[in-house]
Amino acid sequence: MSLGYQLAWLMILSIPVACVSWTITHEEVFREPREYCQRESKLARSLPRRKFFYVLTCEYCFSHYFAALLLIITRFKLLYPDWRGYLVALFALVWVANQYMSIYNRLRLDIKHEQVEIQDKQEDVDLGRDNVSRRAA
Repeated sequence: MSLGYQLAWLMILSIPVACVSWTITHEEVFREPREYCQRESKLARSLPRRKFFYVLTCEYCFSHYFAALLLIITRFKLLYPDWRGYLVALFALVWVANQYMSIYNRLRLDIKHEQVEIQDKQEDVDLGRDNVSRRAA
């Protein structure tokens, strides 16, 4: 497989890693299981149990495990045709997936910031209308 082809696969396979990692660790659809895992990661008695549940609440940690699962399913290797290819692919997938998640997070922050600005401007306009209507009355 050529290097360009491998890089294309890397960029494409990083998308589901980022998507699944973000969805499980941030989105509302998994809120209840995530809250349970957060509670267990802080209150469980044993260290292995706390760490197991922490992995399910951290997008960076979770992306390693999901990327490993994806590598098992797809048998994707990067640069080397042996076990080293899997190792390089694992860390490359995680890195690219986390870049995607950072971009997505930044985009969401920008959108939220714009929504807050619009809401503030709308409240100012509404307040201005109230003042004008009071003066007219």
